[in-house]
Amino acid sequence: MKHLLSVDDLDVDTIQEIFSTAADMHDVQSRSVKKLPALRGRTVVNMFFEDSTRTRSSFEIAGKWLSADVINISAKGSSASKGESLRDTVLTVCAMGVDGLVIRHPASGAAQQVSEWVDASVVNAGDGMHEHPTQALLDAYTLQRQLGSLEGRHVAIIGDLTHSRVFRSNIQCLTKLGARVTAVAPPTLMPSGVTSWSASAGFETSYDIDEVLPHADAVMMLRVQRERMSGGFFPSAREYTVGYGLTKDRLAVLGPDVPICHPGPMNRGLEIAADAADAAQSLILDQVSAGLAVRMAVLYHLLAGEESSA
Repeated sequence: MKHLLSVDDLDVDTIQEIFSTAADMHDVQSRSVKKLPALRGRTVVNMFFEDSTRTRSSFEIAGKWLSADVINISAKGSSASKGESLRDTVLTVCAMGVDGLVIRHPASGAAQQVSEWVDASVVNAGDGMHEHPTQALLDAYTLQRQLGSLEGRHVAIIGDLTHSRVFRSNIQCLTKLGARVTAVAPPTLMPSGVTSWSASAGFETSYDIDEVLPHADAVMMLRVQRERMSGGFFPSAREYTVGYGLTKDRLAVLGPDVPICHPGPMNRGLEIAADAADAAQSLILDQVSAGLAVRMAVLYHLLAGEESSA
């Protein structure tokens, strides 16, 4: 691996290799001394041009626990706020001899473009409404740890699919691992061209959450991304919750062993009720823990030399 730009770049064996490494990295979280020497002497720069809590902090901790030197750059605190182009910003940073760039950017395709400009390894931490590969990896890793093999398992992904890069990456990852995926959303939040896309990618679609939930082996709720909405995608927040939220009543329909996931941040009371978010079967905090392990594994596979060992 030179870069991680898209789940589509990974085959099943590589995904499982990352999961195997992540399982080892997961054990580090329970140690009193959370340090490995694997990336000593390496420098990783986290460049976030959009707000983030989970992804940014987990990449920072991942790099530090692997003994890399980690620097964080945000748009508000960089020359980008003065009008500097993305190209000039990343070339300036890489001229300092960095080994890896973790980049989040509001423009789809930004990470791919950056990888063509620099020699450093590039990790896509979310590009516009395109992809978020490490989120998909951590989601699948979390579900695989809970359910065992994902082969033949039915995963329902419900919510704002139009604006979700997490959805696009999860479709690729989960179907590669053999899961059956049903995407559920109101017609206004179903991606354009989804009929032909679902046929080629091998997932199902539905507008009826209540028809899908009783048959799901796992449920993934997605955030309503109101900051990306410029029009009326649904009449009101209450009507969205009634039609597509994981409410207390819908929680009762799920079996007690059906995992509930959400990539965060959550709009409690909109797409997911507090009862569901805090239920015993909720894996939302497990996803956060898994995210750190998976991102440690990704940085290790990208940046650790042959002489490095965990």
